[in-house]
Amino acid sequence: GPANVSRAPPYPGLLSCYVGTGSQLLAMALVTLVFACFGFLSPARRGSLMTAMLVLFALSGSVGGFVAAVMAKMFHEQSWATIAMTGVWLPGKVFVVFFFLNLMLWAKQAANAVPFLMLLGLIALWFFVSIPLVFFGAAVGYKNDVLKPPQSVSQIPRFIPEQKWHMKPAVMVLSAGAVPFGAAFIELYFILSSLWLNKFYYVFGFFAIVFAILIVTCAEISIVLVYFQLCYEDYRWWWRSFFISGSSGFHLFLYSIFYFATTLRMRKFWSTVIYFGWMLVISYTFTIITGTIGFVASFFFVHYIYGSIKVE
Repeated sequence: GPANVSRAPPYPGLLSCYVGTGSQLLAMALVTLVFACFGFLSPARRGSLMTAMLVLFALSGSVGGFVAAVMAKMFHEQSWATIAMTGVWLPGKVFVVFFFLNLMLWAKQAANAVPFLMLLGLIALWFFVSIPLVFFGAAVGYKNDVLKPPQSVSQIPRFIPEQKWHMKPAVMVLSAGAVPFGAAFIELYFILSSLWLNKFYYVFGFFAIVFAILIVTCAEISIVLVYFQLCYEDYRWWWRSFFISGSSGFHLFLYSIFYFATTLRMRKFWSTVIYFGWMLVISYTFTIITGTIGFVASFFFVHYIYGSIKVE
């Protein structure tokens, strides 16, 4: 029923935070790709690519804040806590993993440990550039009425009929994630090899095409499955649209285990810890990016189909 489609999901603040973070990551990825395709970032100097991505993520903070605020306002969850969470949710987790792995490298006096001053620089970039920009974007987002829910909400939640096994959330989400993962699969081998085997990655043009295919695939699979779900009178589409495409991050992590077993042949315990620590971060980030694409596509799709229905 149209009047149930707009029923706010559980944890609307967290969903706003995830989609805000995903928008910030997407902005970073797109600008990095443009720079790389025009030859401004040399893949031979891997540090420069990494630095560019970190700086661009911080500068995209206003995008993340704006999107999170617009969504929180739509859910009537207007609070600065949601915005603060958007500022620290992903960077905080990544920083904890990074700090732990780096501590380990310091203890082993490894040459590839990040020096302490650079670590302070990263913290400064996060607290003095990224977080203020997130709040700035949110202030703009809270001022404006950008999004309206697709319909006004009915008072009583509608009964959801028993769903067939293939429409159950776990089955639907995990099987669907294989599709966007499949689209990005060709590139993954090369990207992992450039990360872990010191092979250089030069084909940014091809990567841009694969990224475009990934965006389209995430949007399509989420829209199609949300449409089926609504046809089966299950209106809990908010989180599910995020995880339908977002579960591709889970498939990416599974693939990283396969890649580790077949290609890497790491013997040392700490090398293994570092590998899986970073692959966990990369898979989680991939989940947020792909989930955001799926969610945004589904949101506009639901808006479009229910916007044309007049509710009596």
